[in-house]
Amino acid sequence: MAGVDYLVIDTSGREHELDLSDIDACPPVAQDPLLRQFILSEEVGHVPHEAPAHIRLMQRLELVDYEPASDVGHMRFYPKGALMKDLIEDWVLDVALSLGAMVIETPTMYRADEPDIRAQAERFIEKDYRLRVGGKELFLRFAGDFGLFRMMKDVRMSVRQLPVRIFEIAPSYRLETRRECVGLRRMRKFTMPDLHCFCKDLEQAKEEFRLLTLKYAELLRGLGLDFVHAYRAEREFYEEHRDFFVKVAAELGKPTMVQLLPERKHYWALKNEFQYVDSAGKNFQLSTVQIDVEDSERYGITYTDVDGTEKGCVIVHSSPGSIERLMCAVLEEAAKAIKAGRLAMLPTWLSPTQVRLIPIADRHLDYAVKVAEELVRAGIRADVDDRRHTMDWKVRAAAMEWVPYVGVVGDRGGRRGGGRATKRARWGPN
Repeated sequence: MAGVDYLVIDTSGREHELDLSDIDACPPVAQDPLLRQFILSEEVGHVPHEAPAHIRLMQRLELVDYEPASDVGHMRFYPKGALMKDLIEDWVLDVALSLGAMVIETPTMYRADEPDIRAQAERFIEKDYRLRVGGKELFLRFAGDFGLFRMMKDVRMSVRQLPVRIFEIAPSYRLETRRECVGLRRMRKFTMPDLHCFCKDLEQAKEEFRLLTLKYAELLRGLGLDFVHAYRAEREFYEEHRDFFVKVAAELGKPTMVQLLPERKHYWALKNEFQYVDSAGKNFQLSTVQIDVEDSERYGITYTDVDGTEKGCVIVHSSPGSIERLMCAVLEEAAKAIKAGRLAMLPTWLSPTQVRLIPIADRHLDYAVKVAEELVRAGIRADVDDRRHTMDWKVRAAAMEWVPYVGVVGDRGGRRGGGRATKRARWGPN
């Protein structure tokens, strides 16, 4: 494949050359509309200019909105939006803990005159919030690496303990241009989960890469999201580890685009991207896993091998994606359903209200409240609509809020306490 800049690995593991001037000549691309649209948007540069649908939906559902008293790209989260955000954060944390990761917390701001931090921060020049405190220049974190790497520099690790996995979720700040800030897709203040794995060698790092890739695919599918998978790697690294690339792509069950770089220009030798294509056809990155071959030397992060010598780690950076961007993708998925003439829904586990009970008459209210309380005790988010409106109005209101299950409470055989439940997929407007 010498001289080829792009490939696509199909689900059987076969490589296909990809010519960006004629992408439909590549069979896996022609057969996969999502992959095709991603390549058009990201690699060819045919970017749709339609306004993102998730902005209208986040406002109409009273989830999130702009905060005019703050800076651009800083949002206010209403109760339902804050709940959705918390639920996604909890799930991301559960994934990290299931892998045996340890949770840390590091500062929000750092001194710009620290040599190791300054060297790493130079990659994000003009993208950082800066401030002066007591004559010193500081910047707000735009990634989770700084505090973690300085912490790990002070840690004594044995080869027998590796891989060591460290997780942190924290606010991050990037001074994107005003034009770049778009709803939940790109923000100046966002919540970033980071999972870093410290490995003894490249082979162990490759296994961590594989494990995290499969975990993040599972997480995105649990959010109801389809995605495009892509690799970006130095050509020499790809050719040396081709079987590994093919194996991971096959396990994902997705055709995978590969960009081959002539030389390494970044701290990573390999990274992958889970790309989402929104309702307008524009792509944005969600999850990523990266094999870092530079930062252990920059920060002096080492482990003790069996012979007592100190050796540098190979670091695997990863993130499932910012929490806000995951919310954005969930709303864009609903927008796709609306565009296709289907009912919009959130995953039931992510719906702020999972069950809405509607009493037909006042005499049914007490029973409806009792049922709702039992559901809440069982861990289900349930409420009762006791507003002074008709039953049809309340049913329509539940549909407009995308409540997945609605129970109408009335009489059964002349006795109070009867009712029926209906699933969202069968009723109501968007």
